[in-house]
Amino acid sequence: MAVSVVMPALEMAQETGKLISWLKQEGEAVRKGEMLLEVETDKAVLEVEAAADGILAGITAKPGDVVQVGHTIAWLVQPGEAPPVAAAPASAPSTRAAAAPVAPTPQRGEGGPRISPKARRLAQEKGIDIGRLTGSGPGGEILADDILAAAAGAPKVSPVSTIGRLMAERTTHSWTTAPHFFVTREIDASALGAARERMLPAIEGSHGVKVTHTDLLVAIVARTLAQHRRLNASWTAEGIVSHEDVNIALAMAVEDAVVTAVIPRADRAAVADIAVRRRDLAERARAGRLQPADVADATFTISNLGMFEVDAFTAIIVPPQAAILAVGAIADRVVPVAGAPGVRPMMSMTLSCDHRVVDGARAAMFMRDLAAAIRSPQI
Repeated sequence: MAVSVVMPALEMAQETGKLISWLKQEGEAVRKGEMLLEVETDKAVLEVEAAADGILAGITAKPGDVVQVGHTIAWLVQPGEAPPVAAAPASAPSTRAAAAPVAPTPQRGEGGPRISPKARRLAQEKGIDIGRLTGSGPGGEILADDILAAAAGAPKVSPVSTIGRLMAERTTHSWTTAPHFFVTREIDASALGAARERMLPAIEGSHGVKVTHTDLLVAIVARTLAQHRRLNASWTAEGIVSHEDVNIALAMAVEDAVVTAVIPRADRAAVADIAVRRRDLAERARAGRLQPADVADATFTISNLGMFEVDAFTAIIVPPQAAILAVGAIADRVVPVAGAPGVRPMMSMTLSCDHRVVDGARAAMFMRDLAAAIRSPQI
């Protein structure tokens, strides 16, 4: 029996999804659980699994199409079975594909110059504005050589990946709509380092993973958030929503962007389990193999640039979360110790808050308790 492949809903209140690519070809056999297609959300490009065994058939959506959630875009059929008659596609046309020539003859854009298909493709790849060119072909037709010549003398334009574009759109929206304010603390990390050294051999021996300062911070931050519910909340049109679970997202650098992958219910997780989850997420993020569940339902984000020797920075809130914690490097500094100068491993942490959800006093109390927990970690 044929099984429909529909545009999935990967996020709350999602109405449409953009098909990025098919990972299987029409007529190819597919096993249940195999990756079938890539879909773009406002957080990342995610792979979607096949829901059943079958042969991929009756594809109605092409890469770039924006499709209504729940609309059938293909079928998984059994050998010898024909896909059901497809309804008219409910997808919006792809703006990315609309400019591509569909016939091997010179094309004329709306009021634009004549251009060969190869030249148009090269122009798209190299970011060349054909409206500024004079073609060397018959009747002023723009040829591939004209595009190559223009590209040779043009400033270098770096293409932006889908994830990079999504990150740019998301951070711009957050910065321009959420009223940010920032609270910073310098914290003695001596006890944090000692806790890591104490846990490292046992966890590496039992779970095969090295505990990092980030793993410890995830556990400590999550447990502190459980006592400060307003920081574990979101702003909505109906008001402030407080989340029951504490799901910590970690900002992770990929090739040309940053993704946030989630450690769910981190306030109740053991440090060893956090470390295993963090390593798995990092490996799959770098390989572009994150799943929808890996980026869903985050309630708070930690961005740690300490490994890059950054002393301190501020981060932009990830909507719809109310706050994000920016963590700098642990470095020896001269600070007062028992009334005299002393050297201690210090760490700078900056909390960015959405003022619609969190006021200055609540942010300060959270940072006070977080600093105390770091100075005396109970994990």
